[in-house]
Amino acid sequence: MTTDLVYLDTSAYLAVLLMDPRRNAFYDFLNKKSLCSSVLLVIEAERNLVRFSREKILSDEEYRRAMDCLEKDGEHFLLKELSLDICLTGIFPPVRIPKSSDLVHLRTARWFHENQGLAGFVTLDRDQAFCARDFGLPVLSTDQ
Repeated sequence: MTTDLVYLDTSAYLAVLLMDPRRNAFYDFLNKKSLCSSVLLVIEAERNLVRFSREKILSDEEYRRAMDCLEKDGEHFLLKELSLDICLTGIFPPVRIPKSSDLVHLRTARWFHENQGLAGFVTLDRDQAFCARDFGLPVLSTDQ
């Protein structure tokens, strides 16, 4: 199945949103691709932006810009709701048991991959990339 659909986990999305230099490893790959994720990405991104603002990692202006982008980006992502078909699959990576939020991303990406096909699963998290490979997902990770 040929597709231009790419799954972004929160680590990869935040790198793009905040112009993190680590995004350079996959930014060109995302060009002209359709992006998908779990709705979990939205709350995780929002939480991190608030934390970065409170810790003065982001200025007030950077925070407002990032929040505006998050809101607009939500309209362009294909987002899957967190539902029982994701929560109760009984499917876990064979070697590691990821934390719950990572498992939501992995199971959601697997759902997209099985139903529409994925050109890539993009993450900056080494453990997440390892589990995604165990799931049979086409991983593009900058920390392999």
